[in-house]
Amino acid sequence: MKVAERFNLKLVSIKDLIAYRMKHESLIKREIGVEMPTEFGDFELIAFRQVNTGDLHLALIKGKWEENEPVMVRVHSSCVTGDIFGSCRCDCGPQLQKAMQMVEQEGKGVVLYMNQEGRGIGLLNKLKAYKLQEQGMDTVQANIALGEPMDKRDYGVGAQILRDLGISKLRLISNNPTKRVGLIGYGLEIVEQVAIEIDPNPHNEGYLKTKRDKMGHTILKNRL
Repeated sequence: MKVAERFNLKLVSIKDLIAYRMKHESLIKREIGVEMPTEFGDFELIAFRQVNTGDLHLALIKGKWEENEPVMVRVHSSCVTGDIFGSCRCDCGPQLQKAMQMVEQEGKGVVLYMNQEGRGIGLLNKLKAYKLQEQGMDTVQANIALGEPMDKRDYGVGAQILRDLGISKLRLISNNPTKRVGLIGYGLEIVEQVAIEIDPNPHNEGYLKTKRDKMGHTILKNRL
């Protein structure tokens, strides 16, 4: 900064460069779309390849929309334990199902299924974090003990997928303020944040309290 000031040079950070490239360069490739009838309704499922990592992300789509129309959207991070095995340690599986039901009821919308296991730290580290939680840590403390941030996700790729789908204005299904800020940072407009409330169970009550008290999630206090 001192050198830039002395010689009147422009200064840019690596973070700024990443944000610029995410806004102006495509990191996704649309691979294929198929019809996807489900117990919650009929959807279209489109697979997107992230070209710089090879990761596969999915967009579950209902209906059509006009340009600049606010569209109901859920950006859901993959959760093998919750979404597939029905784990009661989190609220991921019920949130995914509830979001699909909400989009079906709305008649149009998108559920993005992002390959970001464990808030971006990966499945193995998530299981290691679970073990630390069994020893008395909460979900934030466990991530930090593993040398990870409490939330490692990046919303730039998800924002690019939404733009590819013709969406620039969102009615975002989320309780997470970081997710809202992350998407706005990539040029999307959130016209409404729609709460997604899931009843707690004895196994995830502490987890939900941590999300509310340490991560700012808007979970109603009468739920816990």
